[in-house]
Amino acid sequence: MKQGIHPKTFQTVYTCAGCGTKWPTVATKESLRLDVCAKCHPFYTGEQRIVDTAGQVDRFMKRLKASQDVQAAAASRADGKKK
Repeated sequence: MKQGIHPKTFQTVYTCAGCGTKWPTVATKESLRLDVCAKCHPFYTGEQRIVDTAGQVDRFMKRLKASQDVQAAAASRADGKKK
């Protein structure tokens, strides 16, 4: 092998933030954190579960409710003008 062209490798542990599963491997980074792994991903488990990362689902639901309220108000105003 040619010296100096290969990346440095480490004995590391992958850690899943969703379920806490850990497994050892060799990688070019000292530690790796995954959001979702095969043990907790809905595609593999078959269960419908929302994985909330930093409140993204809550923010989306808040924006969705606000837009639905605006649409409902516009529809009620349009109905009021028709009569």
